[in-house]
Amino acid sequence: MEKILRIHMGAEGGPKFSEGPVGDYAGLGGRAMTSAIVAKEVPPTCHPLGADNKLVIAPGLLSGTVAAMSGRISVGCKSPLTGGIKEANAGGQPSQVLARLGYAAIVLEGKPRDETLYKILINKDGVRIEPDNSLKGLPNYDLIEKMKAQYGDKIACISIGPAGEMKLAAASIACTDMELRPTRHAGRGGVGAVMGAKGVKVIVLDDTGKTMRSPKDPEKFKEATKTWVKGLQGHPVTGQGLPAYGTNVLTNILNEAGGYPTYNFKEGRFSGAAKISGETQAELETARGGLATHGCHRGCIIRCSGIYNDKDGHFLTKQPEYETVWAHGGNCGIDDLDAIAQIDFLDDNFGLDTIEMGATIGVAMEAGLLKFGDAQGAIKLVKEVGAGTPLGRILGSGAAVTGKVFGVERVPVVKGQAMPAYDPRAVQGIGVTYATTPMGADHTAGYAVTANIMNVGGQVDPLKPEGQMELSRNLQIATAAVDATGMCLFVAFAVLDQPETFQALIDMINAFYGLNLTADDVTALGKSILKNERDFNTRAGFTAQQDRLPDFFKKEKLAPHNVTFQVKDEELDQVFNW
Repeated sequence: MEKILRIHMGAEGGPKFSEGPVGDYAGLGGRAMTSAIVAKEVPPTCHPLGADNKLVIAPGLLSGTVAAMSGRISVGCKSPLTGGIKEANAGGQPSQVLARLGYAAIVLEGKPRDETLYKILINKDGVRIEPDNSLKGLPNYDLIEKMKAQYGDKIACISIGPAGEMKLAAASIACTDMELRPTRHAGRGGVGAVMGAKGVKVIVLDDTGKTMRSPKDPEKFKEATKTWVKGLQGHPVTGQGLPAYGTNVLTNILNEAGGYPTYNFKEGRFSGAAKISGETQAELETARGGLATHGCHRGCIIRCSGIYNDKDGHFLTKQPEYETVWAHGGNCGIDDLDAIAQIDFLDDNFGLDTIEMGATIGVAMEAGLLKFGDAQGAIKLVKEVGAGTPLGRILGSGAAVTGKVFGVERVPVVKGQAMPAYDPRAVQGIGVTYATTPMGADHTAGYAVTANIMNVGGQVDPLKPEGQMELSRNLQIATAAVDATGMCLFVAFAVLDQPETFQALIDMINAFYGLNLTADDVTALGKSILKNERDFNTRAGFTAQQDRLPDFFKKEKLAPHNVTFQVKDEELDQVFNW
């Protein structure tokens, strides 16, 4: 990955591309790459949908290698949803393919001078940018079928659906999985709207004729990889729980802990949780001829994805993730897995963040647009978004906008971005992450559920404020570094519990690049990424007031524990004072 591909969409005479060395960005990958480019090259006060914003797509440091779990891709820009810096992360095949094609990043710059829509083809022979208005309005699944017909089935695609074309702030960017389905999404922050603003519908990647990336020290890399795989397979979460039941294994766990946000964050337990749990979901998938365990990219050994078939045994969607099942399930009072799976398919097809849409529908229910538990009503609302009706455009702009339009007070957002599936009153550490991460409310930025609920990497009482600031800080630093490697975040369970597995990750990077990094260097990398992101947000106008949860979390007690969020503002302000 020795070069950066820059595509200027607003160039005189039509889009132009150039390739150059990584230069100042040498040694960076994934989130480290996207955040560095955005922080250095994007004016912090620019309009997110304007020509000055840039969309950066970067594979991780170990993507394109034989290292297990290294297929995550980072997408960065100034967010239309938060107004700050954004990195959204996805699985699927594109990261591996892009890395094998030799690119450390793709940077989309400028803005087309008219409404022409473009497709970009990248293969071993180079780059082609072609106008193709026949793609306008196509949902993701139809789009990918068209790309397969044109370019064969050895490709990987990065695309937007109608939501991205409409530049809605809840729009995602889809990445194709191993079966060439647009099921893996860089969902958060409206990155799809920025791709839409750049006039790019799809990037088609084809690494036919390219080989796996080769390490500097093959023997050491091979040994480190063995230790790495052994550690992941030997941990109860990554070796047993996630492969058996997928991420939705968390539904019963969080519900039992009283931290499962229900009815738009009114309660901490959902009476219908057992009907939509990972255990129930896996049983249903198997009975219908789907798959309860499945990898989203080649080289995945945790295999926490799956395939969800309808009642007739036909493919409906990939296995809905825990956050998706919660967002369109318990949060909205819906306990029907088939309805949730149908909404998941619609979200993927239209190109929408399932978390943002589920939270938005919860707010709409709070506003009285429909009743909690109305599954068919929820499906209709998502279809409104896909159709681009006036109501659909409001909903597709996210929970914060919807709350303002309909006069709702209980709107669970930070920096304009909806909270995921953990109530910060019952999981106080995740509340610190929601409040302080530069990304807006984002569980993956510092997954304190580990020590708060699962006793991974230690134990911190989830209902008390003590120790939460330090827990979130350490996890945010570690997560930023992991996001730079291209590794799936779920490796963190084994890394936090097993020192030898953490060392194996460092050893793989060292063997591959011929480096001598230590654990301290990994920490320094994480800190440098967060510093870049915080600096951008400060220059964009963010202050300590943006690092706060909505007031109702401090005032309304959450059943069943009857607790409020208790971490003081003064502590929130100390998270980044390392």
